[in-house]
Amino acid sequence: MSEVFVAIGSNVDPEKHLRCAARALRERFHDVRFSACYRNPAFGFEGADFLNAVAGFDTTLPVEALLQELRAIETRCGRTPADPKWGPRAIDLDLLLFGQLAGQGQGYTLPRPDLSRRAYMLGPLAELAPRFYCPPAGPTVGELWEKLRAADAAAAEGLRRLGLDLNAIEAQ
Repeated sequence: MSEVFVAIGSNVDPEKHLRCAARALRERFHDVRFSACYRNPAFGFEGADFLNAVAGFDTTLPVEALLQELRAIETRCGRTPADPKWGPRAIDLDLLLFGQLAGQGQGYTLPRPDLSRRAYMLGPLAELAPRFYCPPAGPTVGELWEKLRAADAAAAEGLRRLGLDLNAIEAQ
């Protein structure tokens, strides 16, 4: 069993699409728990603000199978293959951490390489799992968050917590 963490983001009708993803994740991974939702500016392109959260759950799936499940949820919630990597999107599910696995495979690198530099991923993750040690034997998520906040206070302060509670969303 591996504890995994997945970033969830949307800037196209974001409340609708985050709710869709939360329902689908709860349906597939019954023990899923969610951070609060945060609003932050688009990163890497000009566009509407994103709503972001992080989901955590346990799975017995191997990484590749989990990634297939996440892609299927994205499709179910409105993402299309034509959606640009750096542009508006209905939903984006990014695998951040997969237990203590560190390394690369087909279409992934773990832990996610930019995790420690992205407040919109690291902040919600630190809320959900501050004591989780980053692989292979790194600092805790909470320690990474404090380091980012000290180095880039503007990015950390750019996150605005919202009242949307994905933990209250039931599976379909």
